[in-house]
Amino acid sequence: MKANTSALIAKLFEIGAIKFGNFVLKSGATSPIYIDLRMIIAYPSLLKKISEMIWEKIKPLSFNLVCGVPYTALPLATAISLTHNIPMLMKRKEAKDYGTKKMIEGIYKEDDRCVIIEDVITSGMSILETIDALKEEKLDIRDIVVVVNREEGGKERLEALGFNVYPLISMKDIFGYHATR
Repeated sequence: MKANTSALIAKLFEIGAIKFGNFVLKSGATSPIYIDLRMIIAYPSLLKKISEMIWEKIKPLSFNLVCGVPYTALPLATAISLTHNIPMLMKRKEAKDYGTKKMIEGIYKEDDRCVIIEDVITSGMSILETIDALKEEKLDIRDIVVVVNREEGGKERLEALGFNVYPLISMKDIFGYHATR
């Protein structure tokens, strides 16, 4: 395991973002581990470190926009946008019934290429909802970066649909790290 991967996992354990117990996930499945990356907003240096690790994954790719899956990945997308001067898009959870009624906020044009950023991938459904909304706007989506791959089929589901998925860490990494402590 790479040193920066181990350091990230250690920090996530230290702040309590990785929890053991009995948890119900968004998908309805139960799990003995819960990964709560919403906590990283309370740790600016960690938020910055994770956004830098994401940047290392995406900088060789061809894109001109970033979009964080609501809500936990929004601060990560914002950090990348600010640090690297990449315009950001924001997908709403639901369209408002007033104003512009748009699902996607930001400045873009047809065929712009957008990288999606997500905190944790389990089934991939949240990412697919974001992809669908972006594709309705005729944006080009090819690449997705996730902080944690729970290794429950989401990555493979997205790859089978033709997307490239780049995780920073996996459950195997987390359990491997935990087993050595």
